[in-house]
Amino acid sequence: MASTALPPADLLPVGRRANVPYRILRLIAVPLLRLCFQFEVEGRENIPREGNYIVIANHLNWLDEFALLLLFPVEPRLHFLANPTLLVTRRFQWWLIRTTGGYVPVVRERHGDPALFQHVDRCLEVGGAIAIFPEADYGPTESELMPFKKGFAHFAIKAGVPVIPVALSGTKDLWFRKRIGVVIGRPLLPEGQDPASLTEAAFQTIRKLMPKYEEPPGRKILRRRLTTLF
Repeated sequence: MASTALPPADLLPVGRRANVPYRILRLIAVPLLRLCFQFEVEGRENIPREGNYIVIANHLNWLDEFALLLLFPVEPRLHFLANPTLLVTRRFQWWLIRTTGGYVPVVRERHGDPALFQHVDRCLEVGGAIAIFPEADYGPTESELMPFKKGFAHFAIKAGVPVIPVALSGTKDLWFRKRIGVVIGRPLLPEGQDPASLTEAAFQTIRKLMPKYEEPPGRKILRRRLTTLF
């Protein structure tokens, strides 16, 4: 079995610049996703043009990660929290994540381990961006939020970087050419906030940004296949 030992923070393949495999992946994935789904995006102007940041979003299905990668700039490169213990059982995904380097390792069984904070801090220190789903699991249904964990707020306050709230709609059940709603809110600044207040502000912001979801009529081609693709 492949090892899941976490590397020292200073050896993580993190950074602001996108490596070649990451760029190649985007060249392939972006047109493919646009072919399969119809993305309706609001608020692109709220993405900072300078500096790095933490992106947070509600979480409904596997498409959420790809939607963020598709819609945010190549640089600063987005890094997702990933659990190596689970990924080693999914060989293609594990190879893809390790090759592109866009991840920060986290082991659920070691929740609260200082190593996680060191890894995230290191990524932000060198100019990388972090993407986090504060619900920490898939939400049960569209247009609803589970309580947010405070980890992202601790990271943002310590690093002094803004939090970019994103509301996703339509990703719970997927089918070919489905419309996916994405609303990017104004950055939340960490100055003068504590983790509790920043977490509450982020929760309320995403709740307000999220449109009410109504399942459209008509044929739903490849619904089961695309919903459970990953």
